[in-house]
Amino acid sequence: MTLALSRAVRGLVALAALVGLAGCATVTPEAALMDDARPAVRELIHISPPDRARDVVSTEPFEVRVPRGRLERVTAAASHGGERLAVPGRISADGHSWRPATSPLTLAARYTVDAVAVDASGRRTARHTSFTTYVPEHRFIGYFSPEPESVVGTGMIVSFGFSRPITDRAAVERAIRVTASPPAEIAGHWFGATRLDFRPRTYWRPGTRVTLDLRLRDVRGARGVYGIQRKTVGFTVGRSQVSRVDAAGHTMRVVRDGRMLATVPITAGGQGNDTYRGKMVISQKFAMTRMNGDTVGFGGEYDISDVPHAMRLTGSGTFLHGNYWAPPGAFGSRNTSHGCIGLPDVQGGGPSTPAGWFYDSSLVGDVVEVVGSPERVVAPDNGLGGWNMTWEEWKAGSALS
Repeated sequence: MTLALSRAVRGLVALAALVGLAGCATVTPEAALMDDARPAVRELIHISPPDRARDVVSTEPFEVRVPRGRLERVTAAASHGGERLAVPGRISADGHSWRPATSPLTLAARYTVDAVAVDASGRRTARHTSFTTYVPEHRFIGYFSPEPESVVGTGMIVSFGFSRPITDRAAVERAIRVTASPPAEIAGHWFGATRLDFRPRTYWRPGTRVTLDLRLRDVRGARGVYGIQRKTVGFTVGRSQVSRVDAAGHTMRVVRDGRMLATVPITAGGQGNDTYRGKMVISQKFAMTRMNGDTVGFGGEYDISDVPHAMRLTGSGTFLHGNYWAPPGAFGSRNTSHGCIGLPDVQGGGPSTPAGWFYDSSLVGDVVEVVGSPERVVAPDNGLGGWNMTWEEWKAGSALS
């Protein structure tokens, strides 16, 4: 592989080769057909309420349990009224459970939980879940990203998900003002009745301050349904970083503020499972996560409990992540995955591996563009894929156009 512009980054070349050799000891020739062809694991971490639960009542138990292992760490947060607050809690003395320090649950909030546990054999497993609590009848709320006061990449798209279907779209869109300093032309686009995204004509300028003024309180969203939010929040745009993945060439070129930063070897989706083409945006980052083929239509073909340095690119399950199990020589030479983009890594996630370096160098909102794949262009509503629409197409989806 070729890595440019700094000795530290060039040093990843030798390390990438070592990662490839380390992976070959655990991959049989049959398993080498796919990079994630690994045996399934039993569910170790149990989280209540369940993942993606909606309308959870305030008195429902909130806990994380590991009956056959021990918890290493649990991080929980609640987003409510435009603020994201950590949920304090404590792991039990035996390591089998975690519970929040306070109860009951906050209504009209979105909760996220990230847990890491170790089973009896020492195998580490991670799990990420989310759920939303009950929104009072005849009211709606908009859950939005990015997080208030975060620093994001230049490709960040502001995305609202509404708790109830919106029929009076113009009234709701008019009640959400997204402005920028320095000024930028910004427009909304509806994807169905429960999602409204905002983006500028072109990528945000580095250093831009973006303000979201939510004036939804008592705004009619549908017959007999009214908003409850009135809040002003904002976020800041950081430096520019755009990474171009060449699936045919098995490389990723990372450009920071117009300067070539590195060229990294990758492995993308194999034949029949090709990686989407087009512009995608990093929407979430996980130092470690579990990837289970059952959740994305691949049945029991793979279940990896400790995928390191994972960055979500689509809602359907495309990630750019660290890979410690790929067959030897896959990085930079052939595509072996079920559609994800893999970078050389070690089990547990090494900070100085190519995957670790890229993870630490990336922000939510950074653009990753895939070329050289026979797969179709990613849909604009699959993750933050709106940059695959022209400005005219984007504006046509506004209720105010």
